[in-house]
Amino acid sequence: MYNNILTEQKGGIQIITINRPAQLNALNKETINELHQALKLANEDIKTGVIILTGSGEKSFVAGADIKEFADFSIAQGGELAQKGQELLFTFIEQLTTPVIAAINGFALGGGLELAMASHIRIASTNARLGLPEVSLGVIPGYGGTQRLAQLVGRGKANEMVFTAGMIKADEALQWGLVNYIVELDEIMSKAEDIATKILNNSGTAIAAAIRSINAGFEDGVNGYHTEIEEFGKSFGTADFKEGTSAFLEKRKPNFRD
Repeated sequence: MYNNILTEQKGGIQIITINRPAQLNALNKETINELHQALKLANEDIKTGVIILTGSGEKSFVAGADIKEFADFSIAQGGELAQKGQELLFTFIEQLTTPVIAAINGFALGGGLELAMASHIRIASTNARLGLPEVSLGVIPGYGGTQRLAQLVGRGKANEMVFTAGMIKADEALQWGLVNYIVELDEIMSKAEDIATKILNNSGTAIAAAIRSINAGFEDGVNGYHTEIEEFGKSFGTADFKEGTSAFLEKRKPNFRD
């Protein structure tokens, strides 16, 4: 079905693996389109409660964009590349109502780090190296990197990482809040699945509302508190609210995913 990615369903978890190991899983146009399609299908699948994104092999999550695809682009083509990429993949992931966990197994550079930052939760292997090296090519991050990195680590650290085009190690990424956890490479998928399993115990409807509310706080002209109030109120009309409160009062575990 796909040329550049692999998909696997494990219960309520959909694992999507970028599978271009010879190119260190670099993102080309076809891979971005395939990721969009796979993520869209997973998000619409009622059997899927969590998505895990990772890269094939042991060296790289995603080592950046495929530079040869845009080396001769004009100004207009460059702008279109960034706009379409954000719409199809990066902003698309951030706004999915199914949580996305990035299992960063090695290099996450340029578009790779931008892909991880668009995900809702990030786990890094001890051999991970993260950075936005675009200025060394005479360009800047174009898939949301300048915005999300500053949101996650603060403006000063984001400036340093972008201006120097340098890589940071996993422990520094954890220190700055860029990733949630660090684990050994051979433990990264089990850690991601452990977090996913905990998420699956809870209301998917409520989690989708929480994603919309959290995202609202980072949108220009949107009052996140107002969004939270609206989403909180809507929760009272859902089947999951009835199940969750009934289960609590009856001293049993809720069953949200029949």
